Amino acid sequence: MRRGWKMALSGGLRCCRRVLSWVPVLVIVLVVLWSYYAYVFELCLVTVLSPAEKVIYLIFYHAIFVFFTWTYWKSIFTLPQQPNQKFHLSYTDKERYENEERPEVQKQMLFDMAKKLPVYTRTGSGAVRFCDRCHLIKPDRCHHCSVCAMCVLKMDHHCPWVNNCIGFSNYKFFLQFLAYSVLYCLYIATTVFSYFIKYWRGELPSVRSKFHVLFLLFVACMFFVSLVILFGYHCWLVSRNKTTLEAFCTPVFTSGPEKNGFNLGFIKNIQQVFGDNKKFWLIPIGSSPGDGHSFPMRCMNELQNPLLANEEPWEENEDDNQDYPEGSSSLAVETET
Repeated sequence: MRRGWKMALSGGLRCCRRVLSWVPVLVIVLVVLWSYYAYVFELCLVTVLSPAEKVIYLIFYHAIFVFFTWTYWKSIFTLPQQPNQKFHLSYTDKERYENEERPEVQKQMLFDMAKKLPVYTRTGSGAVRFCDRCHLIKPDRCHHCSVCAMCVLKMDHHCPWVNNCIGFSNYKFFLQFLAYSVLYCLYIATTVFSYFIKYWRGELPSVRSKFHVLFLLFVACMFFVSLVILFGYHCWLVSRNKTTLEAFCTPVFTSGPEKNGFNLGFIKNIQQVFGDNKKFWLIPIGSSPGDGHSFPMRCMNELQNPLLANEEPWEENEDDNQDYPEGSSSLAVETET
């Protein structure tokens, strides 16, 4: 009886947590809906008097708004991709591993299993990266998200503002969402500013629209500052072909720690997220190369192009003097274990 109550309580808490996790998304949606009303109706249809100016403002606004909402939708509802079945332990291997009490033997068992897989990263102690909750050998750049309760391919972070884990399947959409969010806020701020000044100077009558116009400029500027910091940080990550987790914790390879292990050069790093076809870079359509289970590494790239090896000392020195940009932790919560 007591066990039944505990299970019911645990299930109820999980349900409440799932419901509450949508609160940040609901807040963003409500702010966006209000901004749409304030800009389209209170600014363009009520405050702006010139018909030509109204048309121009509305055309450009709706073009940006479509891409902004489209990328936000894709960031929220594109499910994180999990490792495929070949990285999971078979039933027999799982029983052998769990029944074995000697840690060194367990470690060797994982090494033997990993030989059949394209896995080149290790733990800090040099062991094979294994998730004891999902019972799988983690592919390179894969991490377990404690919020989503699963291993996510090329995990970057878990973002409460989209209530989703950002990883291989949706990192491109998340970057585009940040870019269009910055553009959305910038466009609103620049077009509203002149009417803000007119209201401030008393050149326009003090009507209901005044509140919406003044508050719209304030909200747009506030979000613009925070979003441009976060977007700039992720642009820096993309230019180095790093995830947020890899920026704070250097990946360890079979040869040892290497903070530039996945750095292929600026152009190739961008292509690792957006793909080779540039016409898809601005559109929220999946175009990232590969399957998320394995990635080209710098050491392999240097074998094909020895000139890249000469860039290492310069990049190392630059990284040693690089201060990591701030702002990502305020809008994105990392929950990798």
